[in-house]
Parts: sequence; C-alpha cells; structure tokens
Amino acid sequence: MTTVASASAPASWSGPWRRPVCAFFAEALERHGVPEEVLTDNGKVFTARFGLRPSEVLFDKICRENGITHRLTAPASPTTTGKIERFHRTLRQEFLGGQIFSTLRVAQKELDAWVHDYNTERPHQGLGRATPAERFYVRDDPAPELAADTRLVTEDRSGEDWISRYVTVNGVTSVANQVFTVGRHRAGHVVDIRVHPTFLEVWDGSELVKTVMRSTKGVVRKKKAEKH
Repeated sequence: MTTVASASAPASWSGPWRRPVCAFFAEALERHGVPEEVLTDNGKVFTARFGLRPSEVLFDKICRENGITHRLTAPASPTTTGKIERFHRTLRQEFLGGQIFSTLRVAQKELDAWVHDYNTERPHQGLGRATPAERFYVRDDPAPELAADTRLVTEDRSGEDWISRYVTVNGVTSVANQVFTVGRHRAGHVVDIRVHPTFLEVWDGSELVKTVMRSTKGVVRKKKAEKH
C-alpha cells in the first residue's frame, strides 16, 4: 500500500468511544488492506503521547502491530487533516442534505452505496482524475475474474446462475441484500448479473460493467428486475 489514511475526531471522543473507533479501524484494515501510514489529530481516542503520563492507547497499538506509521497533526493545526474534513463536507452536502431514511438499516445501505461510488467510480480532481481506490490499491497482476472489460458474452442468460436487476436513479442495484453501484449513467437500465459463489458479474447488454466480490451469502429470491 502506498497511501496515507487520515482521520479526525471531536474532542469529546474519548473514554467509551475508544473501542468502537478502534474496532472500526481494525475492520477497515482487514477489508481494505494495511496502509503505510495513517494521519490523525491528537484526540485521546488516537493517542496519549502528550498526556501527563505518556502511554500507548489501543489505536497506537493496532498501528504498531500492523507496521503502520502513526503520524499526528501539530497541536492547534486543524487544517492538517483538511482532506478528511473536506470529505465530511461533501458527505453532508451530497448525501445527508434533505435525506430522510425509514430505518437505520436503509440509511446504512444507502451510505455504503454512496461511499463505494465516491471511492471507486468518481474521478477526483485532486487525484489527477483518478479514484481514491486507484490511489490506495496497487496491484501488479489483478485477478482476471475481477477485471471489467467489454467482452461479448455468448452464453444463454436464461440459466439458473443469471438474474436481472433494475438500476436506481442513484446508479445502485442489489443482490441478496448486497448493495453496490454500477454508475449513475446507467440509472433506469436493467442489467444482467451472473451469480457466482464468490463474486457477481454485472453486464449491461454486451458490456461487462464490473465484477464485485460477494459480501453476503443470502438466497437470491428474485430472478427478474423490478422497477423501484
């Protein structure tokens, strides 16, 4: 990994917040891989280096055990973590503004889809029109089954391993409660999805849009698309 991750926390995030934050951090490392460095502010959830009795908190310990260089912002320098603060502003403006969710589960699904689109589909001007995922991951030889291209598929799509799904106005679709984006420009399309035991192969006509690893193992109940 070649990218620096960054985080900031409100001053009140100490005590009981430490374990949930560290649990989320550990889960992110397992899911996305270990970065070379991580940048945080000096909140007590992240470090105790500047206390009366300097010690190693859980967040520091996770970094040390995974070989991650834990860098801290200079005191009274909030602009150092400006990138993550800018992300928070984008999140509020694009996702939270005016949104009302029926349940926490619905909110989480919508947020997961938005974050996936932000990280993997949307080019960022500050990254030279690359996506954050392209900057974070470095793969010399990607697995062939995960490389999207424009091959023509000749198989009959009426088999038991094929289903169809409607793409919502946000460019999102789902299979067995796994929500993922296929791009806003495909809103309103019906895509064909080949369901493999470990991944999903998404086709829009003759174009292989993407292949995503399966994160759920639920039963695929609906074979045909239903408009929302």
